Parts: sequence; structure tokens; C-alpha cells
Amino acid sequence: MPFVDLDIEVSDIEKAVRETAHRFAEEVMRPAGRLLDEMRPEEVIAGDSVFWDVQRQRKELGLDDPSGGDTSLSPLEQTRLGYIVTEEMGWGDAGLAISFGVNGFPLNMARASGNQALIDMVKDNLTGCWGITEPSHGSDTLDFNGDAKAAEYARWDCIAVKDGDEFVLNGQKSAWVSNGIVAESAALFCGCDMGDGNVQRAIFVVPLNLDGVSRGKPLNKIGQRALPQGEIFFDNVRFPAEYMAIPPQMYQPVAHNVLCGANAGMGTIFAGVAQSALDLALAYTKERVQGGVPIFQHQSVKDRLFKMFQKVEAAKALNRRVLSYNAVNQPLLEYCICTKVTSTNAAFEVASEALGLFGGNGTSKEYPIEKIFRDARSSMIEDGSNELLGLLAAARF
Repeated sequence: MPFVDLDIEVSDIEKAVRETAHRFAEEVMRPAGRLLDEMRPEEVIAGDSVFWDVQRQRKELGLDDPSGGDTSLSPLEQTRLGYIVTEEMGWGDAGLAISFGVNGFPLNMARASGNQALIDMVKDNLTGCWGITEPSHGSDTLDFNGDAKAAEYARWDCIAVKDGDEFVLNGQKSAWVSNGIVAESAALFCGCDMGDGNVQRAIFVVPLNLDGVSRGKPLNKIGQRALPQGEIFFDNVRFPAEYMAIPPQMYQPVAHNVLCGANAGMGTIFAGVAQSALDLALAYTKERVQGGVPIFQHQSVKDRLFKMFQKVEAAKALNRRVLSYNAVNQPLLEYCICTKVTSTNAAFEVASEALGLFGGNGTSKEYPIEKIFRDARSSMIEDGSNELLGLLAAARF
């Protein structure tokens, strides 16, 4: 493709990492994503599913940690490697890219706790999940300060109550928990009663093989079908108090940083998704002949492609700028939200325009653009709906 990466300071290591990530995205993720998209949700998570092959290959290639554990790299250098890989993962398949992203949530929360035993418990997990969404509320759980609410928010559906040296966990997480149906452990954001009847918020790292943990059926949905999602139920689940990673008094600043990271990560993934839609559209318009010439030769088609190109480049530039700032400063939530909303909107708009350029073929499952269109639409709701996130960002102006 003719598109040039305008970053002029790419190191040899970054070039090598990008080449590996792109090859994995093109040769492994894309075909696997299309295959998983055609499967029933139960087939996606079956033991012989290609889903597990992709997860293992990614880990074997070291793409779960593109820095390779090199502690000599600066935070900015590590961040650059991260967004290079994550953009390529989004280009390969949105659902799988999100699955990769949430795998590390339990380990990240364990590291934030400073508890080595907790780190050791989850460090070798292949899959993890971020257990925050619940039946009674979704995006509103991200409104830590009540900046966007028009009414009182519902009580937590999932509450851990302290009982001596243990917590007893009851309740459920909703069907939208990414990887929830297959994860080995959860970074569980839930209600917390320290024994005085006062329900606050805390974060726990919880293995999902404990007695009393069960799962619902995998969610059957419009897009991102390669991403397993489903309910998690907790019935008098007991675990040591040491599984609390973030206590109530630290919940808000940590949750703030988690939301910053999740939104910026979504921005990176869907900048890659937008690029994939543009690439497919350009290739198709140079092959499809109408009026005696490839449709690329028609002025209206070139105009549409250029406007798509504008959106892709704007999304990538904003996302990389935000991530670079975050690498060396305290993340600013409004900018992280801005890149998530910008990239997901761009991905949907570019995919929609690309589908139009494919014409009738764009609606056919024979071509990949209709899948990308469906995947992109889901992104405008997940990790906080774009509308509510915009209100949270504006409240900080």
C-alpha cells in the first residue's frame, strides 16, 4: 500500500517489532478472525478452537511484551513499542486485539498492589479479564465523580464483604466482560464492605477456578465475535484478604489511570482498524472496473478515499501523541477519552464508507469489509459509550 508512516524516528528495534507484528496480524489474526466470526460463540471458546492457537502464538512471539523485558528502555521507548504492536493487532482483527489487551489486567493490578505473591499467582495466565461491567450499570461505573449522572446510580451487583482474614464475594458481572467466559483470573472492580456495612469500591485479583465461581453462556453478538464475552457469577466465593489489590481509599486514582489506559488502548486498536478498512477500500477500487476503468479513476471515488485517509491519519496522530504524553506525565483522562472516541468514530465512519465503495459486494461475507464494519460499530459502546465518555471529558475542561 502507498501509505507512509510519518514517524521519522523509528529505531531498528521498532522496525523489527513492527514487521513481526504485521506478519502475525496478516498471516495469523486475519484468517483466524474471519473463521471465528463465522462460528457459534460456543465453538469460539472450545478447546480445539483456533482462538487458543492465536493466543499461544502471540505469547510465543513475545508480542504480549514487545520490550522483551528490557528494563533499559525508557517509558517512552516502551510506549512506542506498545502502540506499534497494538495498531497492528487492530489492523489484524479488532476482537482478538481487545482479547489480547484485557489478558494483562489481572497482572497489572497485581503489580500495582506490590504484592509479589499476587503477581506470582497470575503472571503465567494465558487469559485474563477486566471484571467491571454489571447488569445494573455499565458506562456509569466509569463516572467516578458523578460528573455525568442525571440520577442516582444503582448499587453494585457484585460485593465482597470482609470476614476475618477473608472476603466473601457474591453477585455477578454482566455478559459484556471481555474474556470473562474463558479467563483464568479477573481484575475485579466491585463493591467492598470492610465489615461495617458501608459499601465502597475496591479492586481484587481473583482466580476464576475458586469454589462458587460459575459462568454464563458466551454472548452471541453482532461484531467482534472473535472476542469471547459472558457473565461471571459469584456464590459465596471465599478468598484471602491478600487478594485485594487496591483498597477503597486508593480506588479512585487507580481506576482513573486504568480508564486512561483502556481508552488510549482502544484508540490505538481502532486507529489500526480504520487503517485496515482504508487499505481494503483502496485495493478494491483499483481492481473493480465500472465504466470501462477501475473505479479508482472516478473523481468521486478519489474524493471519498481522501476523506477516509484524513480520518485515519488524524486518529493515528492524536493517539500516538496522547500515549507519548502519558508515558512521561500523569495521564490526562480527557485526552485519553478524546483518542478513544476519535479513533472508534473514525473506524466506523471509514469502514462504512469503505463498505459503500465495495457496493453490493460490501454487504457480502465473501469480502472482509462487512465484518470490519460490524466490529467497528461495537467499539463506540464498549469501554464506556462514546456519549458518556464525552460528558466525562467535558466536565474536566
